Amino acid sequence: MTISDPIADMLTRIRNAIMARHDSVLIPTSRMKLAITRILKNEGFVSDYEVLKDKPHRIIKVYLKYDNNQPILSGLERVSKPGLRVYVQREEIPRVYSGLGIAIVSTAKGVMTGQQAWRQGIGGELLCYVW
Repeated sequence: MTISDPIADMLTRIRNAIMARHDSVLIPTSRMKLAITRILKNEGFVSDYEVLKDKPHRIIKVYLKYDNNQPILSGLERVSKPGLRVYVQREEIPRVYSGLGIAIVSTAKGVMTGQQAWRQGIGGELLCYVW
């Protein structure tokens, strides 16, 4: 089965795993998904991840993070979609929940947080919000 929006599928898998209080979630891998997972780990929203090498496909196993049985990751929202791409310039990069969340941006220099893109003075495609 082909997926029309793999990033939205990744975010939905993480959201569903958190609502079901799972310790980890398996996601089919791609370079974009791996970059987003790396950002989630660096920003402290997930505890860790690893790439499992099955025979036909590689899979990312994301270990979710909880504090007193409450998830650290409370929300994920896809912004740019295949039918409606959203691009922002440096000045237009939003602050998510007054700085408590992050915006993930795909730039010419790679996938990074909105704050990193703002510091480097570049814009790009606004992929998602995480808080």
